[in-house]
Amino acid sequence: MPDLVTPWRAVAAAFALNGVLLGCWASRVPAVAANFGLGEGGLGLLLLVMGVGALVSFPMAGKLADRFGAVRVTRWIAAAYLVSIMLVGVAPVVPALAFALFLFGMSHGAMDVTMNAWAAEVERHMGRSVMSSFHAMWSLGAGLGAAGGFAATSLDAPVALHFIAAPILAALLFGPFLRIDWTSRTRSGGAGDPVFAFPRGALVLVGLIALGAGLGEGAAVDWSAVFLSEVLGASENGATLGYAVFSVTMVAMRLCVDRLITRHGPRRVALASGLLAASGYLLCATAAALPMALLGFVLMGMGYAAVIPLAFSRAAADPEIPPGQAIASVATLAYGAMLIGPPAIGFIADIASLRLSFVLVALFALLIAALSPVLGRRRPEVQAA
Repeated sequence: MPDLVTPWRAVAAAFALNGVLLGCWASRVPAVAANFGLGEGGLGLLLLVMGVGALVSFPMAGKLADRFGAVRVTRWIAAAYLVSIMLVGVAPVVPALAFALFLFGMSHGAMDVTMNAWAAEVERHMGRSVMSSFHAMWSLGAGLGAAGGFAATSLDAPVALHFIAAPILAALLFGPFLRIDWTSRTRSGGAGDPVFAFPRGALVLVGLIALGAGLGEGAAVDWSAVFLSEVLGASENGATLGYAVFSVTMVAMRLCVDRLITRHGPRRVALASGLLAASGYLLCATAAALPMALLGFVLMGMGYAAVIPLAFSRAAADPEIPPGQAIASVATLAYGAMLIGPPAIGFIADIASLRLSFVLVALFALLIAALSPVLGRRRPEVQAA
């Protein structure tokens, strides 16, 4: 058992570290905006720069993971990620902040690809589904990062001090686990390998599943409070409950869903996940009161918890595309939907209604259910030892 548990702890530490740093940033966004006198438009542009940095990093990270090994590249990028948030904290002017956020987004996105590739290796080594538990560790890490931000704000700690102290503490806490021995299989890139890996074959369908999940999660992040306040007339405190309920449910599900995948298989779990997520959005879209809408967010959290982990596991097992590039191609669709989907929802809500937007998101959740059989096809060989 120790030889199985130890690699799990190493990957779990990588996911937690990634989540902690993003949680730190998210908790201090208002303070950063105030420090630089940024309005909603200026802040939006900086967030877009950060998102573009992540999207640009995906294909490069995938190729590096295949060439040098996912575990080695994850360690490199983790170090860059720790430094990048320090640069965000000490940026003196807006252009420097934009550059630091671009690097922060690149580091976050690149590590997301490589640590998922590493997680897929450990999952195959352990012989059972554990991917969702890694994503639960990411969510817990993000919560810890946000809690640290709350503490820093309560103590009136400046952003610079917070963004220097937090990565140092995170490195001391998670760094030793990242050094646990593990060897990834590598693949030398050929001259004909594309710079950008796009899904092909069955992986296109996996990418569409990830897109549907990314759209649903992004809508819950950006539009839950707006929906509850403007459509249902909830109070300011009540409006915050939507995403809180969604997040707590998702973490709880990710801690136990691996057992369901092992017992019932990825196809059945994905089918149920898509139906639950669609039911949640449809329930919200037709809700007349806050309790019914909150039940909808519970169903969404239950539904989306397993989908992205399942998509990444299947991508890493693709028989045609190397694991790193396969995960990168799927991640591009998932995070592209998270980035582009919320503005599209706002546009549709502006010309029609937010209820209609939620119905359309539900249709993408049904697409997850419809395409679920593709998640049952796996690469047979073991990728790591």
